[in-house]
Amino acid sequence: MSMPVTVLRTAALCYYLIFGGTGDAIIITALILWRRGPLILRSLEGTRLEAIVWNLAIGAGTLASLRYVWRRSRKADPSTWDGPGRPLLFPCQTTHTRLFPKKHSFSYSYLLVGIPVDWKGVAGGMISNDAHHGVKGWYNIDPADYLARGDGQLGLRGKLDAYLESQGVDSSRYPFAYLATAARFLGYHFNPVSFWYLYSAQKSLAAIILEVNNTFDERRMYYLTIDDDTTESIQRLDNDGSADNTQARQAEQSKPLRQTWPKDFHVSPFNSRKGAYSLTAYDPLFPNMEGRCPINSTINLISSKGHAKLVARIFSDGDAIDPVEMTLLQKFKFLASWWWVGFVTFPRIVKEAGLLFFKRKLHVWYRPEPLKSSIGRQADKTETLLEPLFRKYLKHLVEQSPEPLIVQYIPSGIAGASAVTMMSSPAQKDPGLAKEMEFKVLTPAFYSRFVFYAHDLEAIFCELSENNTICVSKRELLPRLFVKKQPPPLLQTASYTDYGYFSAIKNLRQRPERIERPLTSSQTGTTTHSQQDIRGFRLSSMDGYVLSHEDGKAKQVYRESVLRLFVAEKVAMGSVDILQLEHWILRLLVAWVAVS
Repeated sequence: MSMPVTVLRTAALCYYLIFGGTGDAIIITALILWRRGPLILRSLEGTRLEAIVWNLAIGAGTLASLRYVWRRSRKADPSTWDGPGRPLLFPCQTTHTRLFPKKHSFSYSYLLVGIPVDWKGVAGGMISNDAHHGVKGWYNIDPADYLARGDGQLGLRGKLDAYLESQGVDSSRYPFAYLATAARFLGYHFNPVSFWYLYSAQKSLAAIILEVNNTFDERRMYYLTIDDDTTESIQRLDNDGSADNTQARQAEQSKPLRQTWPKDFHVSPFNSRKGAYSLTAYDPLFPNMEGRCPINSTINLISSKGHAKLVARIFSDGDAIDPVEMTLLQKFKFLASWWWVGFVTFPRIVKEAGLLFFKRKLHVWYRPEPLKSSIGRQADKTETLLEPLFRKYLKHLVEQSPEPLIVQYIPSGIAGASAVTMMSSPAQKDPGLAKEMEFKVLTPAFYSRFVFYAHDLEAIFCELSENNTICVSKRELLPRLFVKKQPPPLLQTASYTDYGYFSAIKNLRQRPERIERPLTSSQTGTTTHSQQDIRGFRLSSMDGYVLSHEDGKAKQVYRESVLRLFVAEKVAMGSVDILQLEHWILRLLVAWVAVS
């Protein structure tokens, strides 16, 4: 063995002794099996052992799968439900017809699961809500997935009531509600739109909440009431005979809800955020929440210039199915026919987007940051770690302010994180003199961007005015909160680890790139390169707060998260995921050296 190889192996061994973990052990094991696998297989050649092992594995896997399907589908409903409506399966079709500026249409199968909002339990082993007693059906509806992020413990009814109250609506107006949605199947779901049907005390359809999700994990709810004076939606275009029959049957049964409202949410990259939507939706439980009528909803997109741009429909492709009435064989057939539909919804969207971009040559509208009326995407791991520290820092600033201030902080992207009210000391003594301000984070990207700034006031105004990652009700109060009379803090710590980390943070810190996107792919931005910031930075005020007021665990979380962001900005195009990929490649190379 040559000296260079020995040195490399020794270095690899030292790396594993210091930094190694479970992932490294898995990598080394996989590489050993890959390199030595042929020797193992050759030792089995000429014997029947290999064939016997494979046959036993295949047989055991098949029997286990069949037994699992049989046991799960036999689960009875442990709860009784005597309220209006029933858990139902709605096999559907969805169609999209683009009329302007280029014509394009497509259609594919889609499965909706409907449940009364107040119902909890398991229906026939097929549908479940709230994981009753830990038992789940094949199609599970988790309350945490709907409306505001998290708060699954409130249940669907509690979350619905909270949303209605946030819209200034008395929830008692709608004592009954029914949710039709793409439920989780084996823990996975991709849910472009959910329909909340709201019923009056007389069990007639009175309103609908459209819960719309885009592919960027952002969300917007539209509360729509029946309005007889609303202008009817534009003419719907669909040549599918079954769709026409569905519409004709339901038109005889119930009066549809029709409503029009302005568009303020980015859904498709091929449409701007301007224009208007119109909805025509029929009651699937007509009459008196006792029927099993077809799903039949049409959404029209109208451009800002009044052009009919897009018609999207979802309608039943067959009768609604009550899982309690299904035999075991019917459940097997249904699962065999529909298990794959939810998994291919997103790939289908990507395929059609590719056709629109490459074949139809449509321009792409780049995603703008969400408006105040929308819900931002879920925070990534780094943003989740930084949000509690920013919350504490903001509270510290408010409590230290000599002004009588009351700040309502509304986080973004953190499941279960509710709004919190913070009061300065003068405001606590005399709330009547306090000035109130709402500080709402629109996207969790704010948390990872804020730590790049050395000066708080610069950070807040840049993120507010230029990047639109936050929304503040009274901007004139911001200087009273973020202007510091003291100079930036010096790096003073007794920990060598903290000193090393924060020295690197101080040296790598730079103002983040402005979030500036051209409107469409045919346009370019106003600037082609970023301006170099020649200021010499010390620690930021938040750095100083963490060093002075937080415990060792919080310091570790902060310094590692911030340094990871700064290093990613330098060597991984600003992506922590790419940085982690680069790290895994390095670990793979080290493992290769160790086993070669």
